[in-house]
Amino acid sequence: MLAFQVDLRLLILVHLVLLSSAALPENSKYTTKYDNVNLEEIVHSERLLKNYVDCLLDKGHCTPDGLELKKNMPDAIETDCSKCSEKQKEGSDFIMKYLIDNKPEYWNPLQEKYDPTGSYKTRYFESKKQEVKVEPISQAS
Repeated sequence: MLAFQVDLRLLILVHLVLLSSAALPENSKYTTKYDNVNLEEIVHSERLLKNYVDCLLDKGHCTPDGLELKKNMPDAIETDCSKCSEKQKEGSDFIMKYLIDNKPEYWNPLQEKYDPTGSYKTRYFESKKQEVKVEPISQAS
């Protein structure tokens, strides 16, 4: 299950699908041009989701935004998304959690390629262990 461990930021970036610019100075941020991409639409469309995954895995055609994502993915994973906007970080978490929990057939090969140590997945599962579940207080009649 090592393949199940990727920097979840990888896939959100994957499905933010449209992140960055080509030559970024060391301290700059990725472009926010694509921050309003509807990630819900992507995860609910098998065709869209598969196309982005195939692009990232060099198995299919890449759209211009997919190429940007693919180009910036290694840096985003290596730097824990340090050049991402807050919305991009939230989006990458959303996508990667979705893939880990629902689409391991997509997650595993992406993790193998972009985060073979599985650092994000490890952090994700650790954070799930620490979540506190609060039950509503039932009122006595």
